[in-house]
Amino acid sequence: MSARIRHIAIVSEQYALEGRFYEAVFGMRSASDTRPERAVTVSDGYVGLNINPRKAGRGAGLDHFGLEVDDAQAVCAEIERRGLNVVRRPGTRPFAGISAHDPAGNVFDISQAGAEHRKSVYTDAPRERAPRSVSHMAIRTLQAEAVARFYAEVFGLELAARAADDPSFHVSDGRVTLVFVPWDIRDYEGGGIARPGPDHLGFHVESIAAVEERLAAVADGNPHLRPLAPGGGTEGRARLALLARCRCGTRQMSDPDGVLIDLAEG
Repeated sequence: MSARIRHIAIVSEQYALEGRFYEAVFGMRSASDTRPERAVTVSDGYVGLNINPRKAGRGAGLDHFGLEVDDAQAVCAEIERRGLNVVRRPGTRPFAGISAHDPAGNVFDISQAGAEHRKSVYTDAPRERAPRSVSHMAIRTLQAEAVARFYAEVFGLELAARAADDPSFHVSDGRVTLVFVPWDIRDYEGGGIARPGPDHLGFHVESIAAVEERLAAVADGNPHLRPLAPGGGTEGRARLALLARCRCGTRQMSDPDGVLIDLAEG
């Protein structure tokens, strides 16, 4: 059985506000049994979005993802056989029992299904897809094809067929997709350069128009939840145009802390 992409992490200086945004706009459910001083966790019924407070020495933004597996020991052995390393995480974390990285250095967590340390939304059985739910996470890397094949071979994720004019590689657990986009510094001409790594978060929504209406209502009710406009100025417009190249969505935006989001209907 293939792994399940059940966890995505964001690091933020306003983590509590971020959680409220995803609840208010995307209808994600807040976990009631996590410690509020450590993080905020919300869920769409399948993916737990863990929003961690930023600490000294750590950058903010979309950070990493986590995979639930049936046999963590076997997965770790295969990762180490490929010359990569794994580390055990503190037992206080509700999902991440183990952390590792792919051949390009992208960090991910591994969780054993049924492990005792798991808590909160991470112990819930997956629910039917909500009207607004996480669809994909995009990562820019210098080794897009090799990295995608790593997740297909080690975790059993399905490697999708590529369109002739699409440079990205997609792997999926059948519900959530990881999109590996070739990183090229020339793509950032006219804008601020972002290093290889997590790029944006995607959502399936029932109606983009309904989401835009909800965004306006939320911002009117609480200006602190207003999304940070990603297209301001020449550099912002260049970055927004780069985000729009992703074929998984048609409406680009960001959350209040600047995490880029791509929306797709249906």
